[in-house]
Amino acid sequence: MSIGLLGRKAGMTQIFAEDGTVVPVSVLVVEPNTVTLVRTPERDGYAAVQLGTGTARRLSKPRLGQLRDLPRVRNVREFRVERVDDYRVGQEFRVDEVFAAGDRVDVTGVSKGKGFAGTVKRHHFRRGPETHGSDSHRQPGSVGAGTTPGRVYRGLGMAGHLGHDRVTIKKLTVVRTDPERHLLLVKGSVPGAPNALVMVRKA
Repeated sequence: MSIGLLGRKAGMTQIFAEDGTVVPVSVLVVEPNTVTLVRTPERDGYAAVQLGTGTARRLSKPRLGQLRDLPRVRNVREFRVERVDDYRVGQEFRVDEVFAAGDRVDVTGVSKGKGFAGTVKRHHFRRGPETHGSDSHRQPGSVGAGTTPGRVYRGLGMAGHLGHDRVTIKKLTVVRTDPERHLLLVKGSVPGAPNALVMVRKA
């Protein structure tokens, strides 16, 4: 358990490595994160550090009371840690202080919402016959037997809501950090739409 950082997904691009190969990267905007709360086992039952980032236009009165002497951050998330002795409220963390090129990181975000999807798109079911009078082109087909078991098994793939889930992509490689522009370049894709909030921590 180690501290991570909050950022925004800017999009994807590609860069050239030193040997000339093309590397697809996700660009994450990781502005300075501020420690807004430190949770201790004695008071809260577990050890964690709460980080905030971004700028909020409007905040509730309880949040304003918590951020009395701190920046008015927009997004707040907690990171479980083993010890909280090295953290204090108001401390800032920059992208180059936590991550470096070559590090392996886990990126957590909310995947793109696809709405209500059928079984072909949601579970990659095969299509039905396209000719000979068939009208079962994209229908799911049978969902079970009749008398036995007399019900539909739990977890059977059906049409339904697709996407908008919390997803973690593990062991991505940090390709480059740009502290001047608050950028973190990670090899591969990360969940979420552009400008979506992501959590980055060391794998």
